[in-house]
Order: sequence, then C-alpha cells, then structure tokens
Amino acid sequence: MDSLHIITLALLQGLTEFLPISSSAHLILLPRLVDWGDQGLAFDVAVHFGTLTAVVAYFRHELRLMLVDWAGSVAGRGQTAESRLAWAVAFGTVPVGLAGLAFSHSVETYLRSPLVIATTTIGFGLLLGWADVRAVHRRDEHSIGWRDVLIIGLAQALALIPGTSRSGITMTAGLMLGLTRPAAARFSFLLSIPVIVLAAAFETRQLLESDAPVDWNSLMWGVALSAASAYLCIHVFLKLLDRIGFMPFVVYRLLLGAVLIFLFA
Repeated sequence: MDSLHIITLALLQGLTEFLPISSSAHLILLPRLVDWGDQGLAFDVAVHFGTLTAVVAYFRHELRLMLVDWAGSVAGRGQTAESRLAWAVAFGTVPVGLAGLAFSHSVETYLRSPLVIATTTIGFGLLLGWADVRAVHRRDEHSIGWRDVLIIGLAQALALIPGTSRSGITMTAGLMLGLTRPAAARFSFLLSIPVIVLAAAFETRQLLESDAPVDWNSLMWGVALSAASAYLCIHVFLKLLDRIGFMPFVVYRLLLGAVLIFLFA
C-alpha cells in the first residue's frame, strides 16, 4: 500500500466507524470506485485497533467507573447505575456475537455487493430519520432495562449486513426506545467496544493462520491515523448532535445510496 491508500483508508475508518453511515460500506466501496487493490487483513486489524483505542480513551473515566461497579456487583455488593450499564453493554453484545458465528460466511459471500449496500444504506437511513423525528428523547443510557438491551442487541446484529451501520442501527433502536440523542449515541459507542474487540480478535486469528507478509510501517500509521480521526469524530459528534440531530446523516445516506444505484444498477 502506498501512502495515499494508508492515509485515506485509515482516516475513513476512523471517521465512519462511529457515525451512522456504515464504515464497512465505505471501506468496501472506496477501493472499487477508485480501482484500488484490497487493503489486506492486517490493515483491517490495525484500523480496528485504532478505533478501539479511540473509544476506550474517550470514555476512559466512564469505563473505569463501570468496571469498578461491575466488579462490585459480581462480588455481591449490589447494583449501581454504572454496574447496570456495564451489564447492559455485555449482554447487548451477545446477539451480534451469535449472529456473527452463524452468518459471517454467508454475509461475506453474498451480501457485499454495491446494490445490497445501496439498499441497506437507503432503507436504514430512512428508518433513522423516522426514529429521530418521532422519538420522545427523554431517557438517558442509565435507564436502559433488559427489554431495551434485547432490542438494541438484536438491532446491532443486523449490522453484519454491509451498509446497515452498527452505530446507525443501535442509535435508531435507542431513539425508538425513548433515549435522548446523546444517550443513544453514548450507549452505541460503549456497545462498540466489545464488538470491535471481537472483530479484531477474529481478524487477528485469520491473520495468524495466513502466510501474508506484514508491512509494519503501514500498520502503525493505520493505527495512529484511525485512532486520531475516530477520537475527534466522537468528540465533535457528541458536541453537535443535540444541535443538528441525525437528519444530515440521513440525507447523506440517501444521496450515497442513490449514487450507488446509478453507478452499479
């Protein structure tokens, strides 16, 4: 990979991982549109590690409280708002983990086409817009109960389909359950941590089983650039979300889907 490929793909991963516009769709489509070769599994692992570093660093204070109170709940010292949130993140990851084990091969084989991505980009974009307009916006993430965890967790499993957007579908579900925009976004970001860990572990296992050469310089740049852009993206997104809402992302998804249909139909 040359420098332009590294910089572009790493920044793209970092900027799209946490926005409701589907990072996987962009990483599948960009190389096709500009006729780049596949970036390789090692680079995918690197940029996933970069985005994981960013979200953990951004929510480090919340994560520390969650882990301490979660450990206390396991030790029998009772539940707190933070321990309940930690349990919600853990159990909310189960559906996508099971779905990944059951359907990842089928998704990789049959659902990575541009027209599938166009359909999910438009369809789930419209659903996000509907949820944003109709949502009550009253609850924060600490009010999430087991019913909410199940619904958001099942919604997250749909993100295995390229173009759906993991962050987009979990934020949509959160809005439909009455969460405020920032609460839906924060819970989605916290929920991303175990998912990114699982994805990076799966990709790392595949990488260790392959004989492909590793360009360590490219990987280090991939980690650094994806981490920096993801951290900035989370910060700016949460600052602006209450002011701008989700409609700019809905419009972007509709335009992107229309372009894909025009190019590939």
